[in-house]
Amino acid sequence: MSDESRLPLIGGLPFFEDEDEHLRGIRRQILTYRAADLMNDRERAAWLGLPKGCRIRENAKIIAPEKLTLGECVWIGEGAILDAQGGLTIGDFTQIGLSVMVWSHSSHRQARRGETAQTSSSIVYQPTTIGSRCFIGGPSVIAPGVTVGDGVIISPMSFVDYDVPDGAVVGGNRSVRDLEKRLAELEEQVRQLMTAPKAEP
Repeated sequence: MSDESRLPLIGGLPFFEDEDEHLRGIRRQILTYRAADLMNDRERAAWLGLPKGCRIRENAKIIAPEKLTLGECVWIGEGAILDAQGGLTIGDFTQIGLSVMVWSHSSHRQARRGETAQTSSSIVYQPTTIGSRCFIGGPSVIAPGVTVGDGVIISPMSFVDYDVPDGAVVGGNRSVRDLEKRLAELEEQVRQLMTAPKAEP
């Protein structure tokens, strides 16, 4: 029996005989992450070549790691997806929560044009940046092209498709609370105006 006939088959072709470089890259990535399943957070980070002090939980994935610029002591939660295809930068001491998705590309135009699995020419790639000392609660989504400043807190279940300044706190529920607080302040001002003594003519 030849060596080739002992290889596992996929679609009738020997597993390691595929000539497509893209598919070979995907296969390497699958095998890398399968091996990482057997490691702890720090071992997995070292195995994936992440910087000093970084930790990455199981089932987290980095797409296009060669385009990722990662700071030191970054924590990446279980099931997080970091898409660096359009370029992704994350600063020191940032925490990426469980099941957070950070995107740097979008294929929505490809889908609307009926080009899915046909061509990649209408996929949009935009660099995404997350600053240092940020906390991103999961599951949240950071859209492509967004810049998140330093020291930002993003509440769980947030969708962020706009730039966020340093030190901001983002989250749907908090926004509603802020609006309610402002409304209460305006109502109090109206009440004071209505009850203020009238000036004599």
